[in-house]
Amino acid sequence: MTRVGTELELTVDDVAHGGWCVGRHDDQVVFVRHTLPGERVRVRVTEETSRFLRGDAVDVLEASPDRVEAPCAFAGPGKCGGCDWQHASPESQRRLKGRVVTEQLRRIAGIEREVEVEELPGTPDGLGWRTRVRFSVDEDGHAGLRRHRSHEVEPVDRCLIAHPGVTELGIPEVRWNGVRDVEAVASAARADRAVIVNPVQAKLGTLPELKASSAVLRRFKGNRIQQVRGRKGVRENVDGREFRVSAGGFWQVHPEAGRVLTHAVLDALGPKPGETALDLFCGAGLFTRFLAEAVGPEGRAMGVESGADAVRDARYNLRDLEQVRIEQGDATAQLREWADVRADVVALDPPRAGAGKEAVNLIAGTRPRAIAYVSCDPATLARDLAEFERRKYRLTELRAFDAFPMTHHVECLAVLEPLNPAPRHRDQG
Repeated sequence: MTRVGTELELTVDDVAHGGWCVGRHDDQVVFVRHTLPGERVRVRVTEETSRFLRGDAVDVLEASPDRVEAPCAFAGPGKCGGCDWQHASPESQRRLKGRVVTEQLRRIAGIEREVEVEELPGTPDGLGWRTRVRFSVDEDGHAGLRRHRSHEVEPVDRCLIAHPGVTELGIPEVRWNGVRDVEAVASAARADRAVIVNPVQAKLGTLPELKASSAVLRRFKGNRIQQVRGRKGVRENVDGREFRVSAGGFWQVHPEAGRVLTHAVLDALGPKPGETALDLFCGAGLFTRFLAEAVGPEGRAMGVESGADAVRDARYNLRDLEQVRIEQGDATAQLREWADVRADVVALDPPRAGAGKEAVNLIAGTRPRAIAYVSCDPATLARDLAEFERRKYRLTELRAFDAFPMTHHVECLAVLEPLNPAPRHRDQG
């Protein structure tokens, strides 16, 4: 007999990766959302497996001192699944994320390191930061956000973590008949706005008028994006350098994340004139730009990116720097082609799945004196760090940034150096 839908009481012991807390009931592990460590809660079971239960805290019997009233009316059990920690103060959210990173490093990589998550400037209340929001559309054409672990759409009138530039488009205020989902994109630096529409049918029907002017694009199967009207992307700015970013391409969603991470990567690597820098998963060329400027005309910066739009953006954004080379393709495959390259410094910012064993081995094979690994998933980061350790690269520094307030996500920067540094070379292959 299933326990889904039944209720139970338990005391929450600790935080777990993914926006969950964990407790036990009759010696069975229970993962619970909408609660905090130390709380006594009534839990409604939402999922049962042979090893554990999942559930929502529907009643808080003994509250944590870190608990606050969720600012969003759409946060809570059975509602929008976009935020995980609206019921926690911003300071406690960062502590929880730090504990998760610490635990993932210990459990997966055997690394003992206490992690403190740093606040990013400009969003002390954790709201109004997300410059890219994908709205799902229900059968009646209402735009909303998906419920947790569900395809059901929670209709909303606004998203509180959305950047003002996203909110001003008014996506939830109009009907999106014949549309599966709508992605809203806002530049944090300019007035550029874009919407990417994913229609149900092959033919794109008449679209509603939005409150603010924006470019319009459509998404096809395979994530191919076609320009309908206006710009194909938005313009961003970091330290006075402008970057063109295709609407469907990658850019940090927190307005300050690009600048803060760039400074952190440069501080970690310390690139010098004449050196060779690799930038893997380089996107629109953010890190590549600053690495290239640091190594100068006598050095070189080599980037690789799989997305065709991002490669075009990177080449455009770096067109004034002769020392830059951008290749399109899989990072691991490109590293195989670069087998004879000897890198001085390497930056990588892979997707959530991480770099993977072969890429780690190939990176280590270029014998860099320093590696800066940016990651949005502490579990895959820990897995790759364990592989780097097997290749004689040790973790020398780890920073974590609250680039996704109100959610369980956290951005980490791991800095690695060789256990036995080789004499530096000038034969760059």
